[in-house]
Amino acid sequence: MNFKTPDLCDTFESELGKALRVVAPMFKCYGARTAFCGQIVTLKLFEDNTLVRTVFSEDGKGKVLVIDGGGSMRCALVGDQLALLAHKNGWEGVVVYGCIRDSGDINAIDIGVRALDTHPQRSVKKGAGERDLTLVFGGVSFAPGEYLYADEDGVLVSSRALPL
Repeated sequence: MNFKTPDLCDTFESELGKALRVVAPMFKCYGARTAFCGQIVTLKLFEDNTLVRTVFSEDGKGKVLVIDGGGSMRCALVGDQLALLAHKNGWEGVVVYGCIRDSGDINAIDIGVRALDTHPQRSVKKGAGERDLTLVFGGVSFAPGEYLYADEDGVLVSSRALPL
């Protein structure tokens, strides 16, 4: 990955706020991959990560999973086993509007992870949630098929793939 989000903002300044959106600075960085980008796949769920395993079991080459967990700070939606599964299936990264766990182990896995924080408790497993919806959090919308760019300086969403 050879990009910097500040440079993307400068280069595509005329698109800021429209085709290119800056997510509010709310996420902590995890995973061994500090910069990642890809086409967005979305999940909306609350304190139930069953669908995360289903999605991470699919081919994720060139894709980033965006999870709207409602901002819950009461349990984790991604742990080391799910991060390993995502890595095995080629996912570029995951953005969790919620918590993760096993952060020390996740930091050794070659995948990009952004989350609000960590929590040691696992989620429930009821299979509840929805896929491929437009999500809204962090002051922006995340639509399936759009593109996400993340590095140490922030997270961007673009309606089109940006030339890197």
